[in-house]
Amino acid sequence: MAKRGYHHGNLRQALVDAALELIEEKGPTGFTLSEAAKQAGVTPAAVYRHFAGREDLIAEAARQGYEIFADLMDYAYQSGQPSALASFEATGRAYLAFAKKYPGHYVAMFESGVSVNRTPELALVANRASGVLERAAEGLSEHIPPEKRPPPQMFSAHIWAMSHGVVELFARGSPGRQSPFPPEDLLESGIGVYLRGLGLLPPDG
Repeated sequence: MAKRGYHHGNLRQALVDAALELIEEKGPTGFTLSEAAKQAGVTPAAVYRHFAGREDLIAEAARQGYEIFADLMDYAYQSGQPSALASFEATGRAYLAFAKKYPGHYVAMFESGVSVNRTPELALVANRASGVLERAAEGLSEHIPPEKRPPPQMFSAHIWAMSHGVVELFARGSPGRQSPFPPEDLLESGIGVYLRGLGLLPPDG
């Protein structure tokens, strides 16, 4: 690959972009800082002026991913308003769309082993993303009697886990794993079963 040019001030972003390409190609542990520097067209020494190590570089890629993810989730939530159900279902679809469109960011966020608490900035934006799903769950569960209502954090965590599972098993081309149904249909039907179990959809809804 030809070395990318960069202007003063955006070397840091050039390194993040290089890392994202390498993460897609080799995984989060399959490259070195020297390779990221080469991909960005700079010397290895230049990397250390911005990042102490590979994990710091991946953490910044994850932070930027969470920014995109949170904005996408919020947009999806707002697109479903004023229907709490439509908003909730839209956030699930947004999860799949994000994983498909931003695979490098997705891996940095969820598969790199880098903690969301590595930096305050990363923790803040990760919480903003999960907060959108919690808000959607809270709005939808208002119709459940209080004694039967799961906490919004649990409700949203269940759907997040279901979304993540569909992405990991069927939406990212995992070798040997094929489904006769599109990932979007799998997630939508799974959410439907979950919501019917909570009494939020009619039995044949």
